Amino acid sequence: MATVSKLEYHPTRWLTLVLGTLAFWMAGSLILDFVIMPTMYVSGMMEDTGFTSTGTLIFSVFNRVELVCAAVGLTGLIALAMNLPEKFSNRLRTLTGLSFFLLAITMIYTYILTPQMSALGINLNLFNGLTAIPDGMNQLHWGYFTLELIKLSLLGTILGWCYRNHSKLDITF
Repeated sequence: MATVSKLEYHPTRWLTLVLGTLAFWMAGSLILDFVIMPTMYVSGMMEDTGFTSTGTLIFSVFNRVELVCAAVGLTGLIALAMNLPEKFSNRLRTLTGLSFFLLAITMIYTYILTPQMSALGINLNLFNGLTAIPDGMNQLHWGYFTLELIKLSLLGTILGWCYRNHSKLDITF
């Protein structure tokens, strides 16, 4: 009895992976931005001298998770764009470009903003407590929240397309 292996391509698997990854990323971002950070601010933790090291740890770990999510989302969209019929692939090329922007934003967070905020906020004098928020910190916060709004809108756009087209892509090749 001969066994013949048949290679099948299921675009819904890729789309489910992209949808799940980007939904996880968006939920994590919303929890960090609207639950964790306001709670830390209201509780007075931001005035504590150890807040910089805590904030650096939280954001460094989350930034690495964001990098993985951005890479998985981008890879999934590229795989879909390469193999879908033309009516889907034109829109997917646009979404793939948007996901490149998401990866760029995540790299800016990971390698530029978080290290600069950490460097500005760290207290190197052991004998004095935290005196005031450094002047450049507000500019970095504005840059962070601007990029965060752009990131959330791009994630919403990509997630909306993936959700609307999930049932339409039940195609077997």
